[in-house]
Amino acid sequence: MRRCLIAAILFVAIYSDAGAATGRVLKVLPHLLDLQGRHALSPSLYERDAYQARLRDHRNQVSGVRFDVEWKTKGESAAQLSVIVEMRGIVQGVEPRQYVIEEKVQGGGWFNHWTKIVLAGADYKNFGEVTAWRVTLWEGEKLLGEQKSFLW
Repeated sequence: MRRCLIAAILFVAIYSDAGAATGRVLKVLPHLLDLQGRHALSPSLYERDAYQARLRDHRNQVSGVRFDVEWKTKGESAAQLSVIVEMRGIVQGVEPRQYVIEEKVQGGGWFNHWTKIVLAGADYKNFGEVTAWRVTLWEGEKLLGEQKSFLW
């Protein structure tokens, strides 16, 4: 009898908020893109890191930045999910700028999801170098999770 009571209490505690979605941003990988739109020359993580260091040293070869965002939600979402990347940056001789990109996403279930958000071309040239960023996961107007850079 005691086990049934404990099991019933646990069931109610776990599933009492079953209608609301919960979520979080697990990982954010900002990558510089070269003039061909690549962030690495080969699939090796070591080569990717070496190429990213080379792009940081040779800014004239950079055409944009891509944020690879890993996120996860649990439960049924009542509204549209979106991943928002906010960036702060500088262009030489110009006041600091802020740029926001929103990507509508589909999600849920037991698995993690990856979303790629790109700032490239003329928008990147006008914006300048990204000095700080914040990535947030939203369900309509409800904030589910966030990650931000050290300088944010």
